[in-house]
Amino acid sequence: MGTLNVFSLIGSLASGKTSDYIGRRYTIVLSSMTFLVGALLMGLGPSFAFILCGRMVAGIGVGYALMIAPLYTAELSPAMTRGFLTSLPEIFITLGILLGYIVNYFLSSLPQHISWRLMLGLAALPAIAIALGVIAMPESPRWLVMKGRIPHAKRVLLRISTTPEEAELRLHQITKAADPGPENWRGQGVWKDLLLRPTRPIRKMLVTAVGINFFMQASGNDAVVYYCPEVFRAAGIHSKKQLFGVNVIMGIAKSSFVLLSALYLDKFGRRPLLLLGTTGMAVSLCTLGLGSKILQDSSSKPLWAVLLSIVAVCADVSFFSIGLGPITWVYSSEIFPSRLRAQGSSLAISVNRLVSGVVSMTFLSISDKITFGGMFFVLAGIMVLATGFFYVFMPETKGKTLEEMETLFEDNNRERNRGKETEI
Repeated sequence: MGTLNVFSLIGSLASGKTSDYIGRRYTIVLSSMTFLVGALLMGLGPSFAFILCGRMVAGIGVGYALMIAPLYTAELSPAMTRGFLTSLPEIFITLGILLGYIVNYFLSSLPQHISWRLMLGLAALPAIAIALGVIAMPESPRWLVMKGRIPHAKRVLLRISTTPEEAELRLHQITKAADPGPENWRGQGVWKDLLLRPTRPIRKMLVTAVGINFFMQASGNDAVVYYCPEVFRAAGIHSKKQLFGVNVIMGIAKSSFVLLSALYLDKFGRRPLLLLGTTGMAVSLCTLGLGSKILQDSSSKPLWAVLLSIVAVCADVSFFSIGLGPITWVYSSEIFPSRLRAQGSSLAISVNRLVSGVVSMTFLSISDKITFGGMFFVLAGIMVLATGFFYVFMPETKGKTLEEMETLFEDNNRERNRGKETEI
């Protein structure tokens, strides 16, 4: 289970440099082709080792996709709708999970030697669709400007803007902030500016981006989604159909709330929805821990405790879909300056993948030692820490252009220093 997440770390680390080198569009193609090969290897694999190899390849493709999809969307989106548009990857991830639950529900009635191959092999179809869809997609105008290809960037902006005047204004803002470089620019020097000699705003951007990606996966949401059948099997639900049914209910809740969050993200802003989401997750995980503890200590497995646990799981994934789910991708892809954006996002999402792999590979082992109830109480505590981190470190980015982000983080530092001077 954790293999895909661990190997997605390779893709996410490489994706920043790759997208600076060959462009955003071709990085999407590379991601799709890698995932296509992985899906075919898994679906056709004659042995466990072969399937595991396919899982590793698919993981690299996932790492590429998780970075490039929101970054590409953010770089093409107008400021006033960027939150909604950059949330679309999370919406379709969630819909994909729901579709996977529904398809697996029907595949579970097929002979076992066929059902699991179809389950893994069908993932090749969306990979082909994405690769073909890139034909109609323009290159990122911000990447084109960094390569010094101003006329090409202007053509793209005319295509994606409402009016020629809007396209001219956006081009002026991008060129002013990005400082067009030579056509042979390939992302060199970025790691030094990010890690060795960052300015105060860049340092804060990096801490915030790494922090939100860390807490997204430390929340345990992926593990709850992966191992939901194990949790409910421990709660006394043993029917395969019933377990898949609970997964479908959870998937519907996840899909509904991520769509709701995306629709209101540009109205209410990132901070309020994120703080609501992490607070709600802390309460839901406490409730789930309580329900699991009661079921563990009771031989009769009371129905009300089972229902409480199901409601708590659905609430947990719903609050995740309101806050951390979509906003992590939005925030990671929008706060860095153009020159640092791809590799800064790549570094932050690498932390995401590393923590995801660790959590998914240790969730069952730790739960075996401290019980599922104990594990959910630990995750609730992590969400309390996340709420405090976001309250302190995360400025609101709603309505700001990508070119205004560095000024926003500078202003945030100035306001904090001004407050300290006032206190003194």
